[in-house]
Amino acid sequence: MKQSKMLIPTLREMPSDAQVISHALMLRAGYVRQISAGSYTYLPLANRVIEKIKAIIREEFDKIDAVEMLAPAMIISELWKESGRYETYGDDLFKLKNSEGTEFIMGPTHEETLTAIVRDSVKSYKQLPLTLYQIQAKYRNEKRPRNGLLRTREFIMKDSYSFHADNASLDASYLDHKKAYENIFDRAGLDYKAIIGDGGAMGGKDSQEFMAITPDRTDLNHWVVLDKSVASLEELPEDVLEAIKAELLKWSVSGEDTIAYSSESDYAANLEMATDFYKPSGKVLAQEEMVKVETPDCKSIDEVAAFLQIEEEQTVKTMLLMADGEPVVALLVGNDQLNDVKLKNHLEAGVLEPATAEEARAFFGADFGSLGPVGLPEGTRIVADRRVKGAQNVVVGANDNGYHYKGVNPERDFTAEYVDIREVREGELSPDGKGVLKFARGIEIGHIFKLGTRYTESMNGLILDDNGRAIPMIMGCYGIGVSRLLSAVLEQHARLFVNKTPKGEYRYAWGINFPKELAPYDVHLIEVNSKDDASNRLTATIEKLLQKAGYQVLTDERNERAGVKFSDSDLIGLPIRVTVGKKAVDGIVEVKIKATGDTIEVHADNLVETLGILSQDK
Repeated sequence: MKQSKMLIPTLREMPSDAQVISHALMLRAGYVRQISAGSYTYLPLANRVIEKIKAIIREEFDKIDAVEMLAPAMIISELWKESGRYETYGDDLFKLKNSEGTEFIMGPTHEETLTAIVRDSVKSYKQLPLTLYQIQAKYRNEKRPRNGLLRTREFIMKDSYSFHADNASLDASYLDHKKAYENIFDRAGLDYKAIIGDGGAMGGKDSQEFMAITPDRTDLNHWVVLDKSVASLEELPEDVLEAIKAELLKWSVSGEDTIAYSSESDYAANLEMATDFYKPSGKVLAQEEMVKVETPDCKSIDEVAAFLQIEEEQTVKTMLLMADGEPVVALLVGNDQLNDVKLKNHLEAGVLEPATAEEARAFFGADFGSLGPVGLPEGTRIVADRRVKGAQNVVVGANDNGYHYKGVNPERDFTAEYVDIREVREGELSPDGKGVLKFARGIEIGHIFKLGTRYTESMNGLILDDNGRAIPMIMGCYGIGVSRLLSAVLEQHARLFVNKTPKGEYRYAWGINFPKELAPYDVHLIEVNSKDDASNRLTATIEKLLQKAGYQVLTDERNERAGVKFSDSDLIGLPIRVTVGKKAVDGIVEVKIKATGDTIEVHADNLVETLGILSQDK
């Protein structure tokens, strides 16, 4: 493909309104353009990447006997009313009516649609298992679309749905999808982790998220690619190094979630679901008498601990929350933070929110900072973190402003349900006892769920089992954010390319180092002097040779300065650059490997063989 025939509107500078690297590079390198808030056009280069992602998905899904189809993006609202999600999904739904007044939504996901299709078509367990998938645009009315393709109102998604007669079959499909996802993300060149996730609004039971890890902004070895003119990072002057570090740190860290993972094992979980290794100490102390003490102007754990001259671990924090409108008291040791997802899941609540100061005063008779679990009305639901159960002779609020109780002991002075409801901290032991927990930011790129009968029960999706009884089909749901993958790849494969000019000046510029399977083209063939006859002939010969050998080639034959061509090439990010320059008359070209910055000179007759060897080495 001739570059002069392509629409690649590169920019001279990184866009000032972009906050994350992937968004800035997609705009600067001419991959996307915003049409409205949260809505983007995929220009030719981005579209080629998207199509390659789709091809990988289709190849891996063929291996697990998943069948592609296509459902309408516009869904009649009656289906969502059947499942109950029309009202509960919230304001994220795009709702519309046709000229006859019929209500529709623009599909954010398609559980209801696929359930209805299979319900009306499948009647017997003999027709199962069945896995259907599609790749199409989805729509969610994001209130604050941001960071390019990471949070948009229209996005491309692969969503698949499996239907089963029994749980064993669902388990097998779940594992098949997990393996397929791993293959897809491996082929996409992503650094990712499969983590324990929360089913959320999808209604899932077992659930696993796939998160692309956001690279450490301080890891220069990851970000910097040195040209052949620069021997090593150590060669760079201090002021240049500091400028590069500042350039990296000015970009926001992408990724909407924090991942907690083990330093020595495969354990990984979304922070909302992460737990740590916990073993009760077994130490038993003589129980002290409970005593009410004055704690003037002490409202925080730190203030109470300092005033009473005790460690903060000798205090228990009391919180009041409203679960579906009903009061629930939560207890945590010291300054441990409440993980509201864990508590919400334990309570099986639809809505969980902090109580207001007025609600706390009405329930406890005191203000925040003096609340405690002792002497609460009978029937009060108290959920305590499991660490509270082993606490002895602790300090709690006395439900009297400015007072606390000392010498409080669980079971003797209050009763509670003991579960893990705290947020883990970095450095704590991994729950499997192997290594410690480390934190990283991540971009969700895939999610798999075991839905069970959540939709088939509400929508009457029944089949006859082997005994002739009507039973609800069991479902699985599996999604990949196709357009998000493009952002994730750019976040991980953005690079600062550093070179040294003939005058001895060090320069650096942003560019992309696309993984081989996703690059829009395999080779960027650059003709330095498009007015030179020898260059014209050699460029045309090389283009044909490469295409015949199966390479996808983007040929830059534009009448532009060499500097412009090389700058655009760094931005576009193709894996291999072949430059036809001053030695064209001798048939010599320069080959540059984008990932490493290494260059070699090769005769055109040996170019295809050389690229084959380089590909094997990689």
